[in-house]
Amino acid sequence: MLDVTVIEDPEAAAVSLDPIRARLLAELAAGPASAAMLAGQVGLPRQKVNYHLKALERHGLVELAGERRKGNVTERLMRATAASYVISPLALAAVQPDPDRFRDQLSARWLLALGARLVRDVGQLVTGAAKERKRLATYALDGEVRFASAAERAAFIQELTAGVTALIRKYDAPDTEGGRDHRIVVAVHPTLKEPQSPSPQTELE
Repeated sequence: MLDVTVIEDPEAAAVSLDPIRARLLAELAAGPASAAMLAGQVGLPRQKVNYHLKALERHGLVELAGERRKGNVTERLMRATAASYVISPLALAAVQPDPDRFRDQLSARWLLALGARLVRDVGQLVTGAAKERKRLATYALDGEVRFASAAERAAFIQELTAGVTALIRKYDAPDTEGGRDHRIVVAVHPTLKEPQSPSPQTELE
């Protein structure tokens, strides 16, 4: 089972977004199960679970993990093909974001378009590398920083831009034969606050 896989096919995306099928995917990501086992977990008839499993299997979202005999019946044990799934903008190709349409480094929507392109491009690279059984060379940096003020944030961004630009100029070799182009994306955005559980006193009010 893969840690994460990207769904590029529109029909597969539609199948995965169905609430019942999404629940079945979550159950099967935890471990193999038969339609009868899943029926008890999700509160649906076995025949209906089987119907949904076949749809998921047609689009490569679940696969056969094995079979077992139970009385006079042979049960198929299914498992999810990944622990989690990401839907690529390719699933909505006609309306996928295009960061080249406009460039505004201070626009949250442009940042969103960049993120969508990142999912699309890396998803395609992962799929291609898997087919060729090759390792994909990537790197990511994730961290958090608390700025004392908006002015400090602006100064950080200015230094970050200057530093990354200097590195690009130092290592960029556009005329090198046999070289390979790489895309660099650097993002800064506010951290989402985790929802707080209500205190017992709040619940009583």
